[in-house]
Amino acid sequence: MRFLATLSALLLAPAAVFAAWGYTDDGKNYIIDTNANLVVRVSKTNGDMNSIKYRGVEYSGQNGKYSHVESGLGASTVTIKQYTSPANIIKVTVKYGTLLHTLVFRYGNPNVYIFMNKADTSVTVSRYILRVPPNIFTNDPNEDTDWIPDGATAIESGDVDGKSGQTWSKHYSGKQYGRTIDYDYVGYQNKNVGMYMVRSNHEKASGGPFFRSLVRRGGSGGPDLYDIYHYNMGHTDVMRFGLQGPSVLTFTDNGAAPNANLFARKADWSWFDGLEIAGWVPQSKRGAVVGVGLSNMKSGYQYVVGLKNNAAQYWAAATGAWKITGVLPGTYTLTVYKGELEVHTESVTVTAGGTVAKNTITCVDPQDTTAIWRIGEWDGTPKGFLNFLDTPMKPTYMHPSDTRLAKWDAANFIVGNSQASNFPGYIWKDINNDHLVYFKLTADQLKKGAKIRFGVTEGMAGGRPAIAVNSWTAPLQADKGQGDTRSLTVGTYRGNNYIYEYSVPQSAWIQKTNEYQTLKISVISGKAATGYLSPGISVDAIDMIAV
Repeated sequence: MRFLATLSALLLAPAAVFAAWGYTDDGKNYIIDTNANLVVRVSKTNGDMNSIKYRGVEYSGQNGKYSHVESGLGASTVTIKQYTSPANIIKVTVKYGTLLHTLVFRYGNPNVYIFMNKADTSVTVSRYILRVPPNIFTNDPNEDTDWIPDGATAIESGDVDGKSGQTWSKHYSGKQYGRTIDYDYVGYQNKNVGMYMVRSNHEKASGGPFFRSLVRRGGSGGPDLYDIYHYNMGHTDVMRFGLQGPSVLTFTDNGAAPNANLFARKADWSWFDGLEIAGWVPQSKRGAVVGVGLSNMKSGYQYVVGLKNNAAQYWAAATGAWKITGVLPGTYTLTVYKGELEVHTESVTVTAGGTVAKNTITCVDPQDTTAIWRIGEWDGTPKGFLNFLDTPMKPTYMHPSDTRLAKWDAANFIVGNSQASNFPGYIWKDINNDHLVYFKLTADQLKKGAKIRFGVTEGMAGGRPAIAVNSWTAPLQADKGQGDTRSLTVGTYRGNNYIYEYSVPQSAWIQKTNEYQTLKISVISGKAATGYLSPGISVDAIDMIAV
């Protein structure tokens, strides 16, 4: 009888598919065993992953905080369901207010598939955080610029730290990972294990392909891994609602890289179709946009085609023929970027199961306009300017005050003598304002006015350029709607590209061919701040063209 009772209990237990596979309920948590050396404990109170054990080692928890949405949800309704088709799958659903948060586990996979379905702004969902205990992973302070070393102290807003002239911050992942388009995953490794967060396709996230934000944070208290959905630093994009995911927590042995089939740009997620995940849209109900190619492409630049509207965003690199698949039905703005600069826009409408075919698109490039003189190149970035010569560019992974950077208050620029590398890529009202550019004009050029074009990739704290030529001062221009948070100090120059144009009258010139004309560049703003948080701009290019 004891044998029969034991057998009956085993048959009725929810963890009954295979020897280790399944879940148990300890009253406070659901405990899921993937039969792939990964055992996860999910709180029935708030949906936290309060234990993540891979090969018996704990990978979740820092001083009572665990792995969760944002900084953790409050009391939630947490349910669990097990599937046997199309595979052995366990789904945990967390309902918190209007948010539906889903965790999916698949038999034999050392992965957790993470979803967010955000209906409105009543619940903050900027990120998913994996909080890793200390002393599992080590760091290289020269490479891990997002890992705060012991002894570093705060120099800005409590999240930028400095020591011996060098700086570190959770914002400074630019050295390792760069822009959203540049990475598939973030993570940590040691000789025994690799722990990674594979980013989602960011369909419902914000910021586009060139967005830069925190993706990791390290320090003595233990490192974090993130997938960011809507991050407000330097943000100029809309907040999107609906189902985002999956982001994938995955483990490997011996520090190996994650399985590339998990990457959003190549994954086959059709096995989610039957899992009743609210907001999930199968491929059969999505469309595509394809193109035969681009013309007027310049060598040495990456070209990207993007789609976006207020509901979704997508992108793909374009080296010849290009395609963007898995697009939700709707009308989108299609944008072609040279580097990060918009060189073509149009509207396209995508239907379920349909494909929009585009003929060759001709890029309209401001670089094609013959210039009297030009500083920099039109590409939507400050690359090539002072402090922006390296790849990756140093200000994307260190504070502007870092002693490894050249002084921003560079010598005045002389057209024909100075190089773009002598011109500051960032200009602040309180640091290096009123920069001067000297240039000469020919006798013919002195007979007519000209146009000065000033390209800005970001204007922090309302910063925008104002110019004067000799004794003539251009009318002041309005703020063009940039982000209203820190940007230049947290590793990003990415805002809204804008080309300010100034019509310089012929009367502004000194009427001598052997004398220098003087252009004064100032940053203006109606907002007040000091130092590197004062109003500032990131420069794309500046030129003067005939009219």
